[in-house]
Amino acid sequence: MLKKVAAINDMSGIGKCSLTVAIPILSALKTQCCPYPTAILSSQTGYPKFTYLDFTSYMQEYNRAWKELDVSFDTIYSGFLGSIDQIDIVRDFIKSNDNAYVIVDPVMGDGGDYYQTFNDEICNKIKDLVKISDLVTPNLTEACLLTNNKYHTNYTLEETLDLAKEISALGPKKVIITGILIDGNIINLGYDKENDEYLSYSLKYNNKSYSGTGDIFTSIISGLITNGHDFKDSIKIASDFIFKCIEYTSKYDIDPNDGVFFEVFLNDLTSLNN
Repeated sequence: MLKKVAAINDMSGIGKCSLTVAIPILSALKTQCCPYPTAILSSQTGYPKFTYLDFTSYMQEYNRAWKELDVSFDTIYSGFLGSIDQIDIVRDFIKSNDNAYVIVDPVMGDGGDYYQTFNDEICNKIKDLVKISDLVTPNLTEACLLTNNKYHTNYTLEETLDLAKEISALGPKKVIITGILIDGNIINLGYDKENDEYLSYSLKYNNKSYSGTGDIFTSIISGLITNGHDFKDSIKIASDFIFKCIEYTSKYDIDPNDGVFFEVFLNDLTSLNN
């Protein structure tokens, strides 16, 4: 029997991110991805033109239909949430599925700043989700926002570990801070509060950046953790997969908004659970 993952995120027709990557990746990892959309877009917002359908008014009805079917989930994986109302809906959804393992990607910003539609009020509401999660996957900017620390580009591993411990003190047992740049390497740091252990996994940074790699990373983590893979091994597998995708994609002259050619390597994920 496949385990079920409720994947809460937006869906973009063009630009490989959010549910567009979560569905095939979670499926490749032999879990049942159950999409719970927050918005439907013709293309992700990095493009100069896109349409946006806010799904907030349907989310409660969507959840009620699942309840009437008596559906339960092994994992809840929450990504982009576009409003305080959506955060409240997801918080209630998590509380009503109290046996599920909860993974929160606290999507709020990058490069030291909030994304355009985010602010301190929304950040404080995102913290409500972090408090009731088991695992969170912020990038360095989001880690600073969650802990009210000043963002800068010279964080050491020790300082980043302190950020992870501060986030864990809010509630989650496990924290992964992604995209830490140190000495030409890109590092993902995982902290396990229960064992008071951490892992820093480093790969060479090739100065290439593409949309959706964070969504791919957390989708892989979600699928692996759902199927009982080791926390540290999951970080290594997800990091290596992203590195391989970026290396391959960088051979082609494409718009970074298009995302990486992750489809080429899906067999690598499928083989993990054979």
